[in-house]
Amino acid sequence: MALTFNLTAKRHDSRVLGAWLASREGGPGRAGIRAENGSTTGLTAEQLLNVLGLAGGTGAGVAVTPETAMRVSAVYACVSLIAGAIASLPLAVYERDGDARRKAKHDYWWLLNEQAHPDMTAFAAWEYLIGAKLFYGDGYAELLRPSQSSNRITAWRPLHPLRVKPFRDSRGVLLYRVTPEHGPAYVLDSADVIHLPSLGFDGLTSPSPITYAAREAIGIALAAEGYNARFFGEGATFDYALKTESKLGPEQLETLRTSLLARMTGGKNSRAPLILTGGLEPAQLSVNPKDAEILATRLFTVEEICRIFGVPPHMVGHTDKTTSWGSGIEQQGIGFVKYTLQRHLTPIAQEFNRKLWPVRERYFVEHVTAAMERGDLKSRNEAYRIALGRAGEPAWMSANEVRRLENLPPIEGGDTIHQGSPNEPPPETTG
Repeated sequence: MALTFNLTAKRHDSRVLGAWLASREGGPGRAGIRAENGSTTGLTAEQLLNVLGLAGGTGAGVAVTPETAMRVSAVYACVSLIAGAIASLPLAVYERDGDARRKAKHDYWWLLNEQAHPDMTAFAAWEYLIGAKLFYGDGYAELLRPSQSSNRITAWRPLHPLRVKPFRDSRGVLLYRVTPEHGPAYVLDSADVIHLPSLGFDGLTSPSPITYAAREAIGIALAAEGYNARFFGEGATFDYALKTESKLGPEQLETLRTSLLARMTGGKNSRAPLILTGGLEPAQLSVNPKDAEILATRLFTVEEICRIFGVPPHMVGHTDKTTSWGSGIEQQGIGFVKYTLQRHLTPIAQEFNRKLWPVRERYFVEHVTAAMERGDLKSRNEAYRIALGRAGEPAWMSANEVRRLENLPPIEGGDTIHQGSPNEPPPETTG
């Protein structure tokens, strides 16, 4: 049975209808889009338009949605880089002990770093969650518990943003309606939902960077890509033109046309010489300046898209310009973590900390970015010498702490930190 959707507008001319819809907000029968037979899609009008490709119109005449945006190589590369980098970073669990902190052995480490859900690895879950945030503006995940009264988390599962609808009930409590692909819809308390919003968050949802900030740039990229495909599919350009000062008759024009088409369509005549009559002379042609500008448009859109995602163009293969983050791998890694990843890592840690441990406890999570920020072997060794107490200076790291950073096993007596004066040799360590 075909369904006819009635798209509910945000503003209504009828005050009675508007009041009734407002009273139904959060009710079990409320839906942004309702079918005539009483069933519901669970999607808002804007979400349905995105699914149907009717939203996100641009000046270039191309609709921009998360699905169409993925066909732009710069968008795919930026999202893949950010989501993959965050998914590969270890999320360590620490334990507070007064003013000190140390890594803790906690059951949640396995959920955050190895297997988020029986059907999904932690890497796949993180990549899904961050990708949803970058494409749709909000990333959602459901925290699974053994029972409704339990504070313990047994797994976490990312949710598609189009299947989650945040709303507030009559008391102002934040709830989330989830419409799964199979099964009935259900409502979750905010304590059971990981919500990662983006810039422009209004307390419920965030605008999509794809269809908001990057819409025109992606639209231009899609339009230019289609134009380029047609341009090259039609032979890119003629190598030559034919000119004459005399006037050709209909029969001569038809003969010339047949000869040119035979050469263009291939076959045994494709390499045959072109016989010119009637005073025709060949003239060499080059690419039309307008076509050349269209071909160069893609270079501009790459930089514009990278700017919106906060990714330096050279990290997605656009190497026309040098980076201002330094020439070394160490400087580039530090800049990527500091200016691109940190804007995502901080809200992730804050959201998981307040949801995993609602009452501030001694445990907390934090991403380990040392692997991305570590320098070359010479720089690391020089830093370790200073940390261990170079030339008798007071040290602030032990030998085993250094070895742990290099993935080496501890040594006997390697936990002592030298605190002597410059005139005193480091104390001997005993087992």
